[in-house]
Amino acid sequence: MSAAPVFAVVGHPNKGKSTLVATLAQDTSVRIGREPGITTIAREFPMRIDSGVLYVLVDTPGFQRPRAVLEWLQAQNPNAADRPQAVTDFVEQHGDDPRFAAECELLLPIINGAGILYVVDGAVPYAPEYDAEMEILRWSGQPSIALINPIGSRAHVDDWSRALGQYFRVVRMLDALDAPFEQRLQVLSAFGELSQHWREPMSRAVNVLRRTREQALHDSANAIAELIAEAITWQVERQLGADDDAQAHQTQLEQRYQQGLRELEGRCRQRVEACYQHEHIERKEATLEAIDEDLFSQDTWLLFGLQRKDLARAGIAGGALTGLGVDVLSGGGSMFLGAALGAAIGGVSSWFSVDALAELKVKRLPMGGRIARFGPSRNDNLPYVLLGRARAHQQLVSGRSHAQREPLELRTQGALNVLTNEQRDGLARACATLRKQVTGGTRARSATIALSDTVAAILQHEDC
Repeated sequence: MSAAPVFAVVGHPNKGKSTLVATLAQDTSVRIGREPGITTIAREFPMRIDSGVLYVLVDTPGFQRPRAVLEWLQAQNPNAADRPQAVTDFVEQHGDDPRFAAECELLLPIINGAGILYVVDGAVPYAPEYDAEMEILRWSGQPSIALINPIGSRAHVDDWSRALGQYFRVVRMLDALDAPFEQRLQVLSAFGELSQHWREPMSRAVNVLRRTREQALHDSANAIAELIAEAITWQVERQLGADDDAQAHQTQLEQRYQQGLRELEGRCRQRVEACYQHEHIERKEATLEAIDEDLFSQDTWLLFGLQRKDLARAGIAGGALTGLGVDVLSGGGSMFLGAALGAAIGGVSSWFSVDALAELKVKRLPMGGRIARFGPSRNDNLPYVLLGRARAHQQLVSGRSHAQREPLELRTQGALNVLTNEQRDGLARACATLRKQVTGGTRARSATIALSDTVAAILQHEDC
């Protein structure tokens, strides 16, 4: 067994044991199914962070003949001190008996020192048939906790709490599939209270998981900020021949431009999913319409963009930054007319739709010849649409347990109304700086960092 704390997840068949293991071990390789009997042998799933193991969960088969096992144990007539040895004797004597294959599999890690996580379904009534299971576990003498997993309903949670309290020192309720992150940490903390030997390693595990979660949020913010920075400076070019009509290449250039933006967004999604160890999430176009429909759809921009009044403010902030350049160059002699003019132009030019995302321009080269260039975008709404879509995706991924195997489903999203005026202005200023620094440089890197900080604050607000 691993030196890290080990916990055997046991109980009746089909009560969410494997689901709990997948969620708390953050492991998508755990087999999960609605039909009973998916788990037939005990298997360890370590919770790994970097190269270290924080704790180990053992997924076990469900009890099949608990009453027969308990009858055998009671027939040995041991005193209380000898009951753990009686459980060990049962496993040793019946290890090759197919009638008790499930019981031997689930009891083996326990007699080897694993703590017990007994899982029940709070949606079904308590029944005396569970008494035999709990009594066997009590005979093992190992520290134990009971978890009530309400599969679709909490109708019988109170009855279960009263019954479990007679057998287990600690009883908690946890939705194994959808429990929020902080609730999972609370249950892990409770594991540490089962034994003095587990208190320190489980406290360390909780702290590591919380830091890892915070890092995932900031790494996601970096990925989203870099997406926005790359998207608003993205452009495509084509060398023109002497007799080429640039307009004849506009459609092709526009398609290349849009495909490039889609690829940038796709890479950002993959990076965010990797931040939360969800590298293989299944997606379906039909169930992810608002995220996976075309980035350039009018509906997408209506759903994730800012309202005109908010865009006007953002445009004013970005325009004022541009206008300040005029004032600086004139030594302030313009009486800050440049800032006022830039703000006015920025506010007036902020539109809600995807129309006029970018335009075709022809540039003469110093050594002769011409190039046709499509982009970069001057549409004030593009950063907010990208941010809105990325934020919606990040929320889905960060809130998803590793037991969830169905495709992502979008929750209703509106405009970015969580942004404060300060955040909108900060985004606008960062984007204005980035647009002026198409080729990168120190100012562009500083603007991207500022953008990342703003995105992190927005994501942190949603993660609370």
